[in-house]
Amino acid sequence: MLAAMRGYYGIVDVGADARILGDGAALVARASGLLAAGPCCLQLRAKGAAAGLLREGAARLGELCARAGVPFCVNDRLDVALTVGADVVHLGQEDLPLEDARRVRDLAGARDLIIGFSTHNRAQAQAAVAAGADYIAFGPVFGTASKANPDPIVGLDELAAVCAAVAVPVVAIGGITLETAPAVARAGAAAAAVIAAVDRAADPTWAGRQVAAAFARAPG
Repeated sequence: MLAAMRGYYGIVDVGADARILGDGAALVARASGLLAAGPCCLQLRAKGAAAGLLREGAARLGELCARAGVPFCVNDRLDVALTVGADVVHLGQEDLPLEDARRVRDLAGARDLIIGFSTHNRAQAQAAVAAGADYIAFGPVFGTASKANPDPIVGLDELAAVCAAVAVPVVAIGGITLETAPAVARAGAAAAAVIAAVDRAADPTWAGRQVAAAFARAPG
């Protein structure tokens, strides 16, 4: 599954309106538009949502992704990811430490669950890989409005350095647009997680496909 993690990494970001998690039609409509772009993974991101509501939305999207043949990821919440049988869980610097997350995963009998980890500098990236992350996210590559308190911008040069320094897929994140996606791909990233440039496009499916095409054209 990790070998296929290349191109457009889709994120359904519900933002501050967690109510959409309980609105099956609205949530499925948003996710379906992204899935039609052929992402390498689809993540549900719902910062601060109650566990029960997140589980409800995750169960819906997990089934949708399974039918589309796209790996499904739950952001932040290992417990919810395990409950709904997600393919991937993505953790951040303030979430459960990687060593503990891997122990819980293994005790739950879910050794196939892929664990991704967010990193924001070279030291964090190397530490995450050493601790057993299956892939890392790295950024913000550019300025972003999708995170309330973003970390310092890392830029393309540092992205390239991290991609060359680690032996796991690197998903670039943070302020990536359709115009900058080719440069991100050339820097060596395996994929790009894009929120605003796809969600705010007149045709999100078309926009997601443009991100995927940037990686299809790049060597790697």
